[in-house]
Amino acid sequence: MQELLPQIANVGFPVVLSMYLLVRIEGKLEVLSAAINELTRAIMGR
Repeated sequence: MQELLPQIANVGFPVVLSMYLLVRIEGKLEVLSAAINELTRAIMGR
């Protein structure tokens, strides 16, 4: 949190918020990608 406040002051709130959301979403995208790959293999019958 201590590193976040100076970044908000220097870079701006929208940029910091976007970076935060991208970091949070990254893990969820990896899980979603793995699920799609598994579904593809299931459909193909492997």
